[in-house]
Amino acid sequence: MTTRLQHLALRSESDVFVARQRAREVAAAVGLEHQDQVRLATALSEVGRTLFTDHGGPAATAAEVWFAVDDGKLQVEVVAIGPGQAAQLPSLGRLVDSLTIDDGPTTTVVRMSRRIPGGVELTPDRLDRIRADLAASAPRTPLDEMAEQNEQLLTALEETRAHRDDLARLNAELEETNRGVLALYTQLSDELEETNRGVVALYAELDERSAQLRAASEAKTRFLANVSHELRAPVTAVIGLARLLDDPESDPLTDDQARQVALIRSSSDDLLRLVNDLLDLAKAESGTIEPDWSDVDLRLLFSQLRGTVRAMATGAVELVVSDPEPPATIRSDEVLLAQVLRNLLHNGLKFTAAGEVRMSAEQHGDDWLIRVVDTGVGIPSELQDRIFEEFYQVPGRSPTGAKGTGLGLPYARRLVTLLGGAMSVISEPGAGSTFTIQLPAARPDGTS
Repeated sequence: MTTRLQHLALRSESDVFVARQRAREVAAAVGLEHQDQVRLATALSEVGRTLFTDHGGPAATAAEVWFAVDDGKLQVEVVAIGPGQAAQLPSLGRLVDSLTIDDGPTTTVVRMSRRIPGGVELTPDRLDRIRADLAASAPRTPLDEMAEQNEQLLTALEETRAHRDDLARLNAELEETNRGVLALYTQLSDELEETNRGVVALYAELDERSAQLRAASEAKTRFLANVSHELRAPVTAVIGLARLLDDPESDPLTDDQARQVALIRSSSDDLLRLVNDLLDLAKAESGTIEPDWSDVDLRLLFSQLRGTVRAMATGAVELVVSDPEPPATIRSDEVLLAQVLRNLLHNGLKFTAAGEVRMSAEQHGDDWLIRVVDTGVGIPSELQDRIFEEFYQVPGRSPTGAKGTGLGLPYARRLVTLLGGAMSVISEPGAGSTFTIQLPAARPDGTS
């Protein structure tokens, strides 16, 4: 709804000063800020001067000005009577929020507006008071308005000069900052270049060390393989000779000789076991073991292990091998998998003086979980990672007096990794250990 506040009639260029004054008063009355008051008054005075100025042709003879409030805006409408002057009107878009010009054959209509701040509440009663106050106020003389305008110009000039000084100061500070940034950038660039040189040198050293480690690992693997191969034949020969000496069909031995021969056979068996473990480990490290993939029936494999390992169980330890629920088929290498499970069962029996060693399997999604649980001495938490290190044995762990090489578990984990799975252990001293093997039901690379 449009509410008109005041009307002015312009008959000459001198009336433009009155229009400027009224524009400022109306803008102040409706709550516009000081800068917006000046902008609106300046826009109106520019329109008035242009309409009453001869631009090579007749100027306007008269003009009517209306101030109104509509939809949160202060609107100013100027209707000039006379020849068209639209082509001569200056660009006032920077002074007002909206501007429209209608140029007719006998009249020119200019409409412009400024938004009223949102916090100003203009009720009908307040608008009536503003209209009454404006009607009661007397306009100042053109000289007074000129003086006011000059004062505003001087104020604007001072503000411009102050802004200019601030800009000069900011430019000086920015230039100083730029010099500092440039110096810092140069310093950081030098430090980064020095760091890069150090990183390059470090990478070169790491590459050299890696090559040395690979060479050392390969040399160790070749050494283990060669030594194991060379030792197997004489150790086997010693075992054979000891069996011949202990053969009942041979010449009888004295009790002392029989004990010595038994000691020779026991030591030779331990040495052969160590040689075989070293050879298996060397094969695993060299990458020469290739799984023979096939469908393995876990129920059949568990039955075979139950029969072969049962002989190791003493009267105080029960071996329990629980067959998995059918169908229990896994894509794997039966020989390698049996070797891993046999190793875990042997370890469980070796370190369990009383109780049971239990093996079970269950399928979880696309994986099989095979667990070997014993009630043995257990492993301290700080040593559970070390048992998978080559040649490491937990001090004083075996209650049965059985000896080991410290190669079985590292070799078993390598085989599980080769089969596409993982091995983990949970143990507590005095409460036994649980070894878990997680294997995919299908071949890890997705092929058949």
